[in-house]
Amino acid sequence: MLSHINISSACPLLAHNGTVIQTLGGREIAFGFRLLTQIHTMAVSLLAIILYGLAALPSASAVTNTRYCSVLESASSSSECRSLPNNFLQERVASASASATAFASSGSTPDITILQNTFKALADLQNDYFKQAKNNWPDSIDWTGAVVQTIVSGTMSTLTQSLDAAVPGQDWKQKENLLSFLHEQIVSYYFGQQADRILTEAYDDVLWVVLGWIEAIKFRRLHEDLHYPDGGFSDKSIPEDITQAVKTMTWHGQFWVDSFAQRSNDFWDYATQGWDTKLCNGGMTWNPRLETYKNAITNELYIAGSISMYQYFPGDRLNGTGSHDARHLQAAKDGYKWLTNVNMTNGQGLFVDGFHINHNIPGNTKCDQRDEMVYTYNQGVVLTGNRGLFSVTGDPSYIEDGHEFVKSVIAATGWDLQSGTPVDSLSSGKLPPWHGLGRYGFMEDQCDASATCSQDSQTFKGIYFHHLTAFCRPLELTHGNTKVNEQALMQVRRAHAASCRTYIDWVKHNADAALKTRDGNGHFGMWWGANVFNVNAARSADGIDHFAANKTDYRNEGTPRNAVWGVQDVFVPGGGNATASASGQTSSAGSGDPNSRGRGRTVETQAGGLALLRAYWEISQSS
Repeated sequence: MLSHINISSACPLLAHNGTVIQTLGGREIAFGFRLLTQIHTMAVSLLAIILYGLAALPSASAVTNTRYCSVLESASSSSECRSLPNNFLQERVASASASATAFASSGSTPDITILQNTFKALADLQNDYFKQAKNNWPDSIDWTGAVVQTIVSGTMSTLTQSLDAAVPGQDWKQKENLLSFLHEQIVSYYFGQQADRILTEAYDDVLWVVLGWIEAIKFRRLHEDLHYPDGGFSDKSIPEDITQAVKTMTWHGQFWVDSFAQRSNDFWDYATQGWDTKLCNGGMTWNPRLETYKNAITNELYIAGSISMYQYFPGDRLNGTGSHDARHLQAAKDGYKWLTNVNMTNGQGLFVDGFHINHNIPGNTKCDQRDEMVYTYNQGVVLTGNRGLFSVTGDPSYIEDGHEFVKSVIAATGWDLQSGTPVDSLSSGKLPPWHGLGRYGFMEDQCDASATCSQDSQTFKGIYFHHLTAFCRPLELTHGNTKVNEQALMQVRRAHAASCRTYIDWVKHNADAALKTRDGNGHFGMWWGANVFNVNAARSADGIDHFAANKTDYRNEGTPRNAVWGVQDVFVPGGGNATASASGQTSSAGSGDPNSRGRGRTVETQAGGLALLRAYWEISQSS
């Protein structure tokens, strides 16, 4: 028998100053007790929901509800839309990085050393990892090979714009020969890619392929616009008049556009099977062979792939599919709305990995079990979506959101944008504090310092910097049927460039460190800060809580076989032993080179170094 209930301890929401409710004359009031118990249960549940929601909402990168006014004059803008900004970052941050501003605007002569280092990374990647006899990078797996192809194709776009600055005065015929050689390697990969097998894998694997071939199409379009401006596509590829043929023939890479387009279209169509609104009110599921898991990366790929298809897909003449398909644009909008409203970001503004559905609740269809694991690539792919959605809709709010995402990432590496320096100092023999996505301003995944990264995770940072590069390119519109407010567009362009300019010091900081990880063959290591810290860190001493609640590092350790992830099948990263050393590498924990541990230097770490250096070059030039 309870003689009293201390409400201050049992239900503080209902108690006042430690009030104690006692029984009346030693008699229990059963109804009152039951009612009190019910109220207490409801209050505690409500409090838990409120606290969970507050903890899960981003503190630094919340997507705003009030949109900016569109730069398209015919767009239906609300009378309450916000006026356009001069900078997408806080003024104190935007005005602080004076060195970055000076770096980007110090003159017309670019630092060719950056481009040379970028090209060397590309040359070492292709010379040492691409095998012509197999038409691919045989040490890669299906999805990482697609990412490598994407990064190489993006670098080709950089080269076609930059070779004149790097090699002035040289006959363009020789430069064309270089780019044609690289393009032929991409064409051969079209045949070396295991397309049929990828279609039996997870939806994110499928969507990497979409982005890869769209990137190749983007290069072809840019290269032709820059160097073959008089060319034009017609049903007859070769003009019948010899003079006209020499003057107006399209670049020979046009021959492969239909093939690239068809694969990207087929794979996008297939991937849309992963979208449904019955569960979680929308969103892409990750792997149809496991329990429903709507994760950040698959949905970011759906957004980026869909808007890229709308912008760059030239149509599929083989299947009669036209360009600028409204399905692609609607998919990108729906995907972005879902991703930014489902509570996928944590208190640092970083995208967590994804949502399960709690099947302990009968008939539950809500995404209510969030996995708190954070990976670098989850922060990057969405940026291509932000960029593309602005280019098509003219809504600057997509650009603002993107800068908020970038700002959150940089802060989580331990870098202060205002001062342009790391927030911590170095201490000999010790690792700097972990900040959520790195330390001392260097981007890291949680497996880097301990060399426990799988083949999957070795690809992640390169993905981030590839999409940061895409996001920070000078803004343009690809919506051709709407009148543009040129003054408004110019203001948004300036604000975007000013914000991206603020990131240069941070990108340079990472690039300088990554260059120090190269071995005698020019191969990049996975852990960019290794040669700065000079510490061989075990997983138990890397300063990261690897056992935090609701966090599953399945990209390195695989999925557990349970009711949450699935009991019939499991996912194993890399298709086997996740952290086994790559061919020719050692896994000695006592090695003097921290980047020789674990899988060592691989095609994926080389592509990551290339993507980082390309980002450094592109952002320093375009900002």
